[in-house]
Formats: sequence, C-alpha cells, structure tokens
Amino acid sequence: MNYKILAINPGSTSTKIAVYENEKKLFSKTIEHDTKEIEKYNLVADQFHMRKKEILLALQENNISINDMSAIVGRGGILPPVKSGAYEVNDLMIDRLKNRPLFEHASNLGALISSEIAKTIGIKSYIYDSVAVDELKDIARISGMPDIQRSSTCHALNSRAMAINYAEKKSKNYTEMNFIVAHLGGGISLSAHCKGKMIDIISDDEGPFSPERSGRVPCNKLIELCYAGKFDKKTMKKKLRGNGGLKAYLNTVNTREVEKMIANGDENAKLLYESMVYQVAKGIGELSTVLFGDIDAIIITGGIAHSSIFTNWIKERVEFIAPVAIMPGEHELTALALGTLRVLKNEEKANIYTD
Repeated sequence: MNYKILAINPGSTSTKIAVYENEKKLFSKTIEHDTKEIEKYNLVADQFHMRKKEILLALQENNISINDMSAIVGRGGILPPVKSGAYEVNDLMIDRLKNRPLFEHASNLGALISSEIAKTIGIKSYIYDSVAVDELKDIARISGMPDIQRSSTCHALNSRAMAINYAEKKSKNYTEMNFIVAHLGGGISLSAHCKGKMIDIISDDEGPFSPERSGRVPCNKLIELCYAGKFDKKTMKKKLRGNGGLKAYLNTVNTREVEKMIANGDENAKLLYESMVYQVAKGIGELSTVLFGDIDAIIITGGIAHSSIFTNWIKERVEFIAPVAIMPGEHELTALALGTLRVLKNEEKANIYTD
C-alpha cells in the first residue's frame, strides 16, 4: 500500500516541507520568512496562520493536493519530557505548545500546523522524536547540585534517524545495537544509544563549543562574569548561545570560511578548529564509559560532517573506541516522514501525549 506523508519542519526564519510517497521523496521546499515579518509577532504561536498559509501556497503552486495525504507530521516542539518515537497530536499537546510553552521555539509550531491542516481533511497528525525526548537513566540525571537536575535536550530526531539507518544497513535492528552519535551543526550535541534508547546525552551547553555556542565553560569564571556588572542576562545568554563558539573567536559561523582561513595559513583559526574537534572527541570518550565500551559504531552526522578535514581529525582521536561512520547532513524531514510511515504500516505504535 502507498502512503503519502507531508512533513513540516519550522525553523527560526524558515519552514522546510517535503512530501513523501512511502520512502520516496516527491517534493521538498524551504520557505524563507522575512526577518521583519517574523519580528512582528510577540509569540511563536502567533506565527501560526502566516506559516500555514505559506505552506498551503507552496503546495498549491506545485500542484500537490492536501487531499492525497495519508498523514501529516510536524517537528516535535519543546514539550515536557516525552518518549522517543511518534506521538499523535492531541488537544492537550496543542494547548501546551500554544498556551503554555516551556520555551518559545519555532519547532513548537510543527504540531500546531500539522494538526490544523490534517483536521481539514480528516486524517491524523503526528510529531516524531521531539526535541524533548528524555530516556535518561536516573544515574544520568544527577548534576551535583540539588537545585539543578540534568535533562535530555539534544538533536534527537536526526541522531536517532541516523542510528536506525546505520542498523538497517547492517541488516540489524536499532534495538539490538549500541551507538554514540555526534550531531555537528550550529550547535553540537552527543548521545549514547543503548538497545534502542538514548540513555545519556551531552547537550549543547554541557560539551563542545560549536560555530555559535560556547558549550561547557568553567563555572566559577562564568559566575564572576555574570556578576561583573558588564552584561545583562539577555547578553549573557547570547554569549552562550548565538554569539559564542567560532563566532565569538573568528566572527563567523561558517566552517568553510574557517577552513579557508586555515588553508591561507591562519594558525589561530587552525588552533580553534582543532580545539572544537578535540572537545567533540572528548565528549565521545566521555559517553563511551556510559556504554561500558560496548559500542557498535560512532556516528558523525550534521552539517559539519560534510567536512572531511573535521571528520578525519575526529576519527584519528576516537576510532580506537569503535568503528566511525560518517553520515553527513541534517535529515529531519526524512526522519519525520519515515517515522510516520512506520506508524502507518503498524511497525511502530504512536504514543499518547499527557502532560
């Protein structure tokens, strides 16, 4: 049986959409939103009608009928902790993301838009591998400070998709294997996958710095900087996320530009780039202890994984731990569609969302 699935992935200034027929991608488009238009809205949820209209227009312009869809799936937003896999969008999830969001984030629109479109044609809508997937073991939640409990926030969607894909290529099941996955993008996160569950992670504020994020920094010095009277809270948050990492050091978030600097003999750029590799490798080593060294593969994915320079430097440091698989790119739309396809084919069961 053939299933058609519309996948929707809202980002801060764009909305990516794709239509799949079973595993085959029929259509994809990135809808760019003018920054001034986005800034008109006080809350992310207020962008709902504008983004929905743009999606429907893009489909119409490409002669794609919504009525042909079997299901619609949106990027899972920042919910209270949820399981991995699919969730059918329900009224409680809509209320949480629309009226009681934990955090203002564009991904919150995924469920809102997919549900609204699906209702008009009487089909189900889903999210898959939300940003809030939390399968940490209790031992991994302890931070060392009772006021702060570790939680699971990482690039769950692409990380799990690449691990599932790797297992399929080896004619095995994801639930039979152990992986460490490093997602390298504007932010960097790492995750330990044990027999189908992400049992520990290193989030983008706990580990390696990245093109735009500072990552793990010395706590005492951070506290001193916060109270030095130089910066307000908003500026400090931006230093950690948005204006940190390579951007702070080299005034660019483009790793290709950094590699050009290195090729032109910039020793400082080389040191910083190697330091980012060094910290990624340390994170992989850290998570290898979580799995007691029983690791089928280390998977390197995300946009920076297209760089052979960066990935080769990582391999030099970690391939003694386990085989290294380079699976470049960010495959969120494919992951959303294929996850939903497994639900439609009864290979997976969708979870029911409760607060």
